[in-house]
Amino acid sequence: MTTTTPQPRKKILVVSAHPEPRSLNAALTTFAVEHLRAAGHEVRVSDLYAMKWKSAVDADDFPDHAGDRRLHVMAASERATLAGRLSPDVAAEQEKVRWSDAVILQFPLWWFSVPAILKGWIDRVFTSGFGYGPALLPPYGEGSALAGRRALLSVTAGARESSFSDRGIHGRLTDVLHPVQHGLFWFTGMAPLEPFAAYGSNDLSAERFAAAKREYGRRLDGLFTDEPVPFRSLVGGDYDHDMRLLPGVEAPGANGLELHVRPRG
Repeated sequence: MTTTTPQPRKKILVVSAHPEPRSLNAALTTFAVEHLRAAGHEVRVSDLYAMKWKSAVDADDFPDHAGDRRLHVMAASERATLAGRLSPDVAAEQEKVRWSDAVILQFPLWWFSVPAILKGWIDRVFTSGFGYGPALLPPYGEGSALAGRRALLSVTAGARESSFSDRGIHGRLTDVLHPVQHGLFWFTGMAPLEPFAAYGSNDLSAERFAAAKREYGRRLDGLFTDEPVPFRSLVGGDYDHDMRLLPGVEAPGANGLELHVRPRG
């Protein structure tokens, strides 16, 4: 008789961004929460539409900012972050990220990006002094501000999977999601996994939805064991002082955004 070693209990933040509680995205959020909790993990959820999350960064995010002074967002956010003087909603979301061992973003792909409300969550929560900045370690690496956390994108797309392939008209999904995978997760030190995607989401049959849940369940089971995307570290010797990839470091034939991924194997 064989026994399986139980997985360590982890803390996971799920951030959901869809205005309809009966949507596919809401269903996938519910599935992920239930699946992860059944596996013994602790899960918190930020349902941005239910929270009526304010998307725009403005001076209200920094209560100590004087109204007659020019708002320099990076500098103001760093001062407020380091002083513990951010607006309460931003501070609460930062605490959830600090608490977490992994962050999952659940959203529909709208105009090749995240919905505005989720972009606003990113803009407001990942302040200087929290996710990046001169007071913290350099970005793009295991030693950056939020290192030690896993990150997973769960995306729904109305288009067919083939249209997001290497020769697909929309471009590779990995390239479309690069600004979040590399520019948010890896920039702040989180280790991003390959994204999970449900294609053809505007007309998803019960059979295909069941198959999507099975695949998503496998991805959730591997949240802490699957190999993350092997992005290159800024301080790992692959880049020069101007943050340009050194000649000859890339794999033969590599180009574009894949230059910043270490060859696998």
